[in-house]
Amino acid sequence: MTPTTTEGEQTARPAGSARRALAGRLSWGLADQAVSSISNLVVGLYVARSLGLAAFGVFSLAWVTYGVVLNVSRGLATDPLVVRFSGVPEASWRAATTRSTGTALGVGGVIGVASVVVGLGLGGSMGGAFVGLGVVLPGLLLQDAWRFSFFAAGAGRKAFVNDLVWGAALIPALVVAARVGSVTGFVLAWGGSAAVAAGYGCLQSGILPRPTRARAWLREQRDLGYRYLLENVGVSGASLLRAYGLGLVVAVSAVGVVRGAELLMGPFLALLMGLSLVTVPEAARVLRQAPHQLGRFCLLLGGGLAVAALLWGTALLLVPDRLGEHVLGSVWYPSSELIVPISLGVAGAGLGVGAAAGLRALAAARRSLRCQLFASACYVGGGVGGAAVAGTVGSAWGVAAANLSASVLWWLQLRSALREHRHNTIREERTT
Repeated sequence: MTPTTTEGEQTARPAGSARRALAGRLSWGLADQAVSSISNLVVGLYVARSLGLAAFGVFSLAWVTYGVVLNVSRGLATDPLVVRFSGVPEASWRAATTRSTGTALGVGGVIGVASVVVGLGLGGSMGGAFVGLGVVLPGLLLQDAWRFSFFAAGAGRKAFVNDLVWGAALIPALVVAARVGSVTGFVLAWGGSAAVAAGYGCLQSGILPRPTRARAWLREQRDLGYRYLLENVGVSGASLLRAYGLGLVVAVSAVGVVRGAELLMGPFLALLMGLSLVTVPEAARVLRQAPHQLGRFCLLLGGGLAVAALLWGTALLLVPDRLGEHVLGSVWYPSSELIVPISLGVAGAGLGVGAAAGLRALAAARRSLRCQLFASACYVGGGVGGAAVAGTVGSAWGVAAANLSASVLWWLQLRSALREHRHNTIREERTT
């Protein structure tokens, strides 16, 4: 005899299945970012210990510049993909991914050529770093595009494996770079190993990127893509301006000090970036399935990240100098002075991540752009202005104040967007 099932049991089972599916997707996001962040951490520590503070500052400038280009690619290529093609039928996802990854590859090629030209004009170690960056940009951007594409499809395991391939290729590349002993060598090792993983992404997906379809993709997604481009460039462009401003106001070595402090926050930043891979797709799913839960989802996300950042910063304050010097070498002592302000700044950024995910899920690109432009202006003003007043430490405190102020605006805009969404939904129901 078939056992009877109550109505409560019928609703509980799908809810439980949904929670397990959500936990699984979040777990793959965290695992993937853990691998990616460990790779980045290894590169940073290896360069810091191998080349010293000044050369590490040059490498950090190239790294921050890459961050700007990466966010250009995400804004134009993968952010619209994640918002509009998460949880869609496979045929739709494959068609969109072909165009999206082709766009990322095209962005890498165009900006890569410009980076090589700039590097040749600069000369010296700085110029060599930018020449190397230009060579490896297409592979770096394509590898990142595969990660977001896989998470949009709910296949986080593939993104995790792809980053494992990058990490495996990175180890021998770093050994060769250490023998060369130059910033350019390390840039080529880091980006060249990413190109290996980018090629493997084509095998995983069975998709070949089509740069020739980039124009069509940009035209189709222009309502979101260009706003996300401005928003993303606001994030990384602010970091770039702060880094170059810090180098001019204080010294290039100060950029290395800040990067060293960021490396100390590496495990938490891995958590932050890992969740960022899946927060927008998950927020979009919450909006489709239970729109009244979106605000709560975003609050739990942002609040949890802020608390985690403060806990990690507290743990860093307890690290003995001998251990810190073993990990970062001479970079440890000046970087350890920045632990408190950087922890507060990352907590503020984490709090804003929850609201940003909600605005992305609601496709409220105008509101999120407004928030990001405000946040970027505060970041540059606080970072460079703080450096002018109190050097590297002042810059860190200025950024902390900027991030906390920006998170307030993010949440105010999300509250308005949720109210507007509920109003529009009620109006549509009444008209139908």
